[in-house]
Amino acid sequence: MTTTGGTPHDVRPLAPAVVPTTNGTERRKQRGVVLRVLVYVVVAHGLAAYLYFLFTIAGRH
Repeated sequence: MTTTGGTPHDVRPLAPAVVPTTNGTERRKQRGVVLRVLVYVVVAHGLAAYLYFLFTIAGRH
């Protein structure tokens, strides 16, 4: 006959606790991601404006 309860030796260890960093590396990573996204948005809008003006000028001639 099998039982559903395990023996004390069947206990799995708990996952290690997540300890927050105190040296600010996560904050720097987050700042880098925000800066990169802002640069990509500015560059994408600049490229879109360039293409818009290019086609606008080409459409007049």
